[in-house]
Amino acid sequence: MLTIYNCIANAHDLRLVGLAAIICAIASITAITLLRHARNAEGEMRYLWLGVSAISTGFGIWATHFVAMLAFSPGLPSGYNVVLTAVSLVAAILLVGAGLAIALIPNFRAGPAIGGGVVAGGIAAMHYTGMAAFEVQATMQWDAALVTASIVVGAVLGALALPVGLHRNELSWRIGGALLLTLAICSHHFTAMSAVTIVPDPSIAVSPLSVPAGWLALGVALISFAIIGLAVAGIALDIRDRRRTDLEADRMLGLANAAVEGLIVCDGDNIVTVNNSFAALACASTESFVGETLDACFPDDQPRADLMANPNMPVEANLRPRHGAPVPVELILRQIDFAGRPHQVIAVRDLRARKEAEQHIRFLAHHDALTGLPNRSHFNDRIDAELTSTQIGRKHAVLCIDLDRFKEVNDLFGHAAGDKVLQTIAARVSGLLGDGQIMARLGGDEFAILMPNIRHNAAAEKLAVRVLEVLRDRDDASELGSVSASIGIALYPDDAADRESVLAHADTALYRAKTEGRATHRFYETGMGDAVRDRRMLEHDLRGAVAGGQMALVYQPQEGMQRGTVIGFEALLRWTHPARGVVSPAIFIPIAEDTGAILEIGEWVMRTACAEAASWKQPLTIAVNVSAVQIYHDNFVPMVHQILLETGLSPSRLEIEITETALIRDLNRALSALRRIKALGVRIAMDDFGTGYSSLSNLRAFPFDKIKIDGSFIKSVNNNGQAATIVRAVVGLGRGLGLPVLAEGVETEAELQFLNDEKCDEVQGYLLGKPASIDHFVHVTEGVPLQPAIEVDVEIEADARVA
Repeated sequence: MLTIYNCIANAHDLRLVGLAAIICAIASITAITLLRHARNAEGEMRYLWLGVSAISTGFGIWATHFVAMLAFSPGLPSGYNVVLTAVSLVAAILLVGAGLAIALIPNFRAGPAIGGGVVAGGIAAMHYTGMAAFEVQATMQWDAALVTASIVVGAVLGALALPVGLHRNELSWRIGGALLLTLAICSHHFTAMSAVTIVPDPSIAVSPLSVPAGWLALGVALISFAIIGLAVAGIALDIRDRRRTDLEADRMLGLANAAVEGLIVCDGDNIVTVNNSFAALACASTESFVGETLDACFPDDQPRADLMANPNMPVEANLRPRHGAPVPVELILRQIDFAGRPHQVIAVRDLRARKEAEQHIRFLAHHDALTGLPNRSHFNDRIDAELTSTQIGRKHAVLCIDLDRFKEVNDLFGHAAGDKVLQTIAARVSGLLGDGQIMARLGGDEFAILMPNIRHNAAAEKLAVRVLEVLRDRDDASELGSVSASIGIALYPDDAADRESVLAHADTALYRAKTEGRATHRFYETGMGDAVRDRRMLEHDLRGAVAGGQMALVYQPQEGMQRGTVIGFEALLRWTHPARGVVSPAIFIPIAEDTGAILEIGEWVMRTACAEAASWKQPLTIAVNVSAVQIYHDNFVPMVHQILLETGLSPSRLEIEITETALIRDLNRALSALRRIKALGVRIAMDDFGTGYSSLSNLRAFPFDKIKIDGSFIKSVNNNGQAATIVRAVVGLGRGLGLPVLAEGVETEAELQFLNDEKCDEVQGYLLGKPASIDHFVHVTEGVPLQPAIEVDVEIEADARVA
């Protein structure tokens, strides 16, 4: 390495060395650019550009050598043999051309590396031939090791230069390849120059025919720059012409392909060209249609004849694609000038989307969009058709189906889950139907089935039972809630003489099934209509009861056993109907839960009770029973919080009561709601303990603050040993868990004495005070403080206490 450095630094004119490096760099960049240009060319143009690249690169390498030789100053008379100098140039061009040609061999992965090695061989051949042309009054001695090193280094760098320069289109790869090729040329030259030692010898004479080094180098530099400049200019011109041609072609192609519709240019019946849209529509390439006739695409004769006879008029036809089914299309023909001659252009519009939309519209007119079942209109038409063709001795059955507690699915799991339930039920029930039977979705969660031409009522009952069974056996029941169904059945002509009547009677039987326990079926019977109409009127009136001022609260005191004083009140709901009078909570509360009116009523009860309690001077507690529908509603906790803020009632004075039965529908959701209520500071009591599941695990899992024993057990403590044992056990359980126990329904002194003996914490019942307006208890609410807390229980569920 020091030898090479000394050669460059001490034996060369560094200014000319810099000039040689510039020539070498320009030649290398030109070589890579021309080579990439040749690779992108086709046919004869590839060989033309390959020749231009070989000549310009060979001249560049040759010029680099002789300019660098000019920079070499041996201090002795010297010159260059013209013949050998020319041979060195030819060797450089031929070997470089061969290497570049190898690099461009298609599908030859090693081609660029091998070609780069051959180019390096051309560099070596040119250099040592050029050194042979160098005549000097001295003898030249060669270091074989450095000669070998120059060839090896040049070959390695050359083998790297072309793969890098041809790798990708990014400028960085081109510059990298040109830099490696420059290093290959320069490293070879100066390593080879370091390998020679010039020993002056006066006996050796320089030929008078040799060309002086200065003149040769200057000429070589000028010629090389000119050749490289011409090569760059040629590339620029070619690129400009190709870009102009490509832009023109792209513009023409873009105009055709800009159309979304397919376009066919034809001369008479012969296809001249097509655009991409038509080729895609016909599942073939654009070239495959050139020279074809129109009947190859549109086999039907009549549409073709109509198209030719009626220019500018739409004609529907079927396109025969290369693959797949025929495509309905619309054709419009117009006259155009193409290539200086009159031609026809046919616009081809795909009608599949429109046909599918028309078919879908027709389907939606008679079917339900969610389930795909026939809709009410289609179902009515089908009933009318069957009634007009009833066979002798046969009858038609109509089954009206309504899902039980479907609203809970939407409230708990969202409407997407509700839609899934409807789709699942539609699919599974439809699978039970026989030939000629039809199932329809009438709206919401209401379905209907028509069974035409059955012999006996038992066939309808059998199908109803199977429907109920398939709903009970749903795989997704645990995920989507316990949705069941009620079914009402009416028969033609037994129960009705026309469609409207048979549907109305089936609906009446359906309501009877719902009022008698749900998840069952009922046949229509005479007299059912009155009960159904009465229930529907009650539902209607209940929706306006709160706004109409028909609802009121009464309060029943609760006492602490130890001090014998009132510690709070339970607020009980009463409905005074303007026509019916007082309606029992056992009647209207279930209806309110079914219809969702319980949410509005429950909020009114909570707000009224809390506002009343907040006005008392004594800090008594107030307990409020809430429905499961409220607990599972997303707005329940925010509603309670808002009411506490508005009324100013201390959360510790409010006690919410809920039955265990209401919790088991969705334990996790109920637990989340109650924990949020607990976080507000509100107390929670388990109501009617002993009548439901009475699960000890629920007592442990849920954040209860109190246990309330149902009054049915209290009434039997003095004459039923089992009832007394149960009450005694619950009181002991509460004591063990640290939860106070309140006994409801205390009506006799004996019952009170029993509870006192068992050390029950709190009591409530007619013996202590009947439910009445709060005005009857002013002496309690406004008297001397008896307890630092107040408890009010607003009951909105149907049980014996609100009756």
